This record gives sequence, C-alpha cells and structure tokens, in this order.
Amino acid sequence: MTGNRTFMARKETVQRNWFLIDATDVPAGRLASRVALILTGKNKPIYTPHVDTGDFVVVINADKVGLTGNKLETSKIHSYSGYPGGFKEMTYGEAMKRSSVRLLERIIKGMLPKHNHLNFGRKLKVYAGANHPHAAQKPVTITL
Repeated sequence: MTGNRTFMARKETVQRNWFLIDATDVPAGRLASRVALILTGKNKPIYTPHVDTGDFVVVINADKVGLTGNKLETSKIHSYSGYPGGFKEMTYGEAMKRSSVRLLERIIKGMLPKHNHLNFGRKLKVYAGANHPHAAQKPVTITL
C-alpha cells in the first residue's frame, strides 16, 4: 500500500527550546496545565507519545502566583508516611508560606502523566523571584 506514512519523532532529532513564564497573578491551575503541555511536547506538531518531545520551562515569580476563590484557606495538601499517626495535612496558604516553589512544582506535577519513564520534572525550573540562572539559554517569554 502506498501513501503517506505516519510520522514518528526520534529522540536524536528533537530540538528542545526554553520558555520563560512569569507566574505573577496567573491562576495556578491555568499555569500548571499550560506548563504541562509544554513539558510533554503536546504543543508541538511532532508529538509522539513514546518519545520525549517536550521543551524546558522556567517559571519565575512563583511566590506571586494567583489562587482563585478561597483556596488559600480551604484547599489542603495531604501526605501519609505509612506509619500510625503519619497523616499530615496543610492548607495552600501554609504551603505558600513554607515554599511557594514546592507548591507550584506539586501542582504542575499533578497535571503531568502519571507514568515515570520520561522524567518531565527535570525540564521544569521554578524560582520564587524574578531572577533565574538560565539567561544563557535565551528562553522565549510566554504570556498567559
């Protein structure tokens, strides 16, 4: 049978770009879903499920990310160590005071696929302030 063949990306030919996103006053869920698309490569026409076609993302101003409604007081993060009495929970407000970077990384990780073979987290860089050490990569600024 002749005709068009299905394109499959190869890891040797994928070109990775760097993107810079300013999280100031952007709702965390919208930011996380957009970052997850870029990390997985689903925003590219060459997306192939079994090949890592994603790009690098630098998120700045994580301490100024917006949370809609009253999520600071009502939304909670749960963790369980597996031991009796090892259940812990904290609100998003407490997590923002502790480390806004880790909270935003956790929200973005929740939007990523649950399989582990592509390690999308290595391409995500989150910083609390406006300074970042990735200027040499010349990241393209994305506004949300």
